[in-house]
Amino acid sequence: MGKPTGFMEFERLAEGYAPVLERLKHYQEFVAHLDDAGAKVQGARCMDCGIPFCNSGCPVNNNIPDFNDAVYRGNWQEASAILHSTNNFPELTGRICPAPCEAACTLGINAAPVGIKSLEHAIIDKAGENGWVLPQPAARQTGKTVAVVGSGPAGLAAAQQLARVGHQVTVFEKNDRIGGLLRYGIPDFKLDKRLIDWRMAQLQEEGVKFHTRTLIGTVLPLGIANDAVRVIAPQRLLREFDAVILAGGAETPRDLPAPGRELDGVHFALEFLIPQNREVNSGDLCGKKNPISARGKHVVVIGGGDTGSDCVGTSNRHGAASVTQFELMPRPPAEEDKPLTWPYWPGKLRTSSSHDEGCARDWSVATKEFIGENGKLKALKCVRLDWQGGKMTEVPGSEFEVRADLVFLAMGFTQPIAAVLDGFGVAKDARGNASATTDGKGCYATNVAKVFAAGDMRRGQSLVVWAIREGRQCARAVDEFLLGASTLPR
Repeated sequence: MGKPTGFMEFERLAEGYAPVLERLKHYQEFVAHLDDAGAKVQGARCMDCGIPFCNSGCPVNNNIPDFNDAVYRGNWQEASAILHSTNNFPELTGRICPAPCEAACTLGINAAPVGIKSLEHAIIDKAGENGWVLPQPAARQTGKTVAVVGSGPAGLAAAQQLARVGHQVTVFEKNDRIGGLLRYGIPDFKLDKRLIDWRMAQLQEEGVKFHTRTLIGTVLPLGIANDAVRVIAPQRLLREFDAVILAGGAETPRDLPAPGRELDGVHFALEFLIPQNREVNSGDLCGKKNPISARGKHVVVIGGGDTGSDCVGTSNRHGAASVTQFELMPRPPAEEDKPLTWPYWPGKLRTSSSHDEGCARDWSVATKEFIGENGKLKALKCVRLDWQGGKMTEVPGSEFEVRADLVFLAMGFTQPIAAVLDGFGVAKDARGNASATTDGKGCYATNVAKVFAAGDMRRGQSLVVWAIREGRQCARAVDEFLLGASTLPR
């Protein structure tokens, strides 16, 4: 458990951030992982509770007290092995996960929780630097074949697990490179894309095959990123593979059909973020400059989540004249009510590094109209909202206008691409996701024989750590389906 009295002796240590003016000049990561001494102190704070709620707070059920103890004792390679036993991609969760494990930390009841995410970050970076993350190819092949549609965290986790028990796995991705929204939706200053390439190389050594620019299904709706030059019919996959896993992302953006929506300057968030990632990673398709520039413009981001934050950070790096972010919901409290919420994920005000770089934020605001001139956006007409009993009403006389040259709609994603599910004939739930259970016999299986679904495709828009969990669990279900039993962990 590290140092028995550590939680009383040591304060939580934060990771180091590059200064704002310095990091705004580039798109590289700017968060430095803890050094050995700092990580030792952080590991020492773990209480090794009788019931470690952090384990269940973590969707992949990381063995957190165990790797905390290993770090405290300086056993970094052991810590890496413990971390990888439950999490295929800690380099992702150590960077972009909001850390529900920390919200469940027992120490967090009356003090700052253990910095579990920062320890994950330190462990995986040290493991990578020392060459401890090696391919684990299967000792024998089963002769069974599995197609994985989608190369985000759910698809990659499922592919890796199945390859390691000897199945021949092929991953299909409609875009130019592997990674899904990890690659194209998340800015490089939050997630360096070399990490995806690093893991992809490991998966290839383990036998996973990748086919990019390959669309499974029919023509996709406008607004969905699609670099495909090849189209494969779902029925062909069903003929050629013993099992198919649908693991695409929830890519259908929520729209705001207010008057003036058609004006030049109103964009979905990914229309801005995807081209920017392509520009930064010049090896991607075409390597073109982002057609949307925020330089010198007044930017409004509608939506207060991670995607909105990414638009804020990217706009600031462009050199926007101003950035404003509106949220429909009321402003959350600065601190959660711990007796009411612990160990569950609390509602409280969260300020990202992008907000710290420059952003005016406002809550309980609804957009009524996009105002333009000669076809170009110039302002928003908004109104303030009153929330009572979970219901909103407009505040009379509260309408106001805000200058806007660019608006990014970052209000979340409603569902996976219906065309893919429809192409396979997969039944959908009320929210448009693939209908499949997560427990019991036949979990993750859809209504179509030998077709399974995991990640955003099954649960809708969610966290990267939930995608990894579902990919791992789906892999076990597929392994059981193919062989009658599975040695994979759940």
